[in-house]
Amino acid sequence: MANILVVDDELGIRDLLSEILNDEGHNVELAENAAQAREARLKGAPDLVLLDIWMPDTDGVSLLKEWSAAGLLTMPVIMMSGHATIDTAVEATRIGALAFLEKPITLQKLIKSVEQGLARKPKALGGSPVATNLSARVANTGTTGYSTGAVHTQVIQNAHSNNVGSNDSVPWSNLQSFDLNQPLRDARDAFEKAYFEYHLVQEGGSMTRVAEKTGLERTHLYRKLKQLGVDLSKGKRTVG
Repeated sequence: MANILVVDDELGIRDLLSEILNDEGHNVELAENAAQAREARLKGAPDLVLLDIWMPDTDGVSLLKEWSAAGLLTMPVIMMSGHATIDTAVEATRIGALAFLEKPITLQKLIKSVEQGLARKPKALGGSPVATNLSARVANTGTTGYSTGAVHTQVIQNAHSNNVGSNDSVPWSNLQSFDLNQPLRDARDAFEKAYFEYHLVQEGGSMTRVAEKTGLERTHLYRKLKQLGVDLSKGKRTVG
């Protein structure tokens, strides 16, 4: 059982998430804006935060940045949005968010993301890296802060999610670098290629499961992979 803070300005979403998480045995605290979220955080660090991006007073990314600057980002944070862009995802993960949930949120994705988030603490806290995590770190060298313009995205998948037996100790991992100085279209293609390669490995090369996971029709998926130059043999890679 965990203490989970849900921050969303939509009453229906707060109630639905609260009902689901309560059924899973968690204690849930609700906040409808950044002000209430700040108050809840100051009362004590929750085990996990589900944080909406688009809120009327202070958006979720700004609140995440505020907590990080104040040293209060000591718990896993999963961002939620129905309109998130790649740029927003990179920004939030650079600050410290562990993952994104795209609205409308399915029950399966919610429960899985919460389990994975609770299994992991931010690396800066010395937590175990044995859980799925999409985290981006921007190289900070020189006085301008982002002199290289490269975002390194480390995706670490635990043995359970890879269907590896309990005796298998080495999880699959991949380190991907993105050059943010290139044109947006090129950066987007690089991100999407890494995204599909990741899911190919996760699903053991099954195009059917990758199509279901990514929400694409198989025909569209094949066309997309060909366009991006994705090596389909990567899905056959052995774990461990």
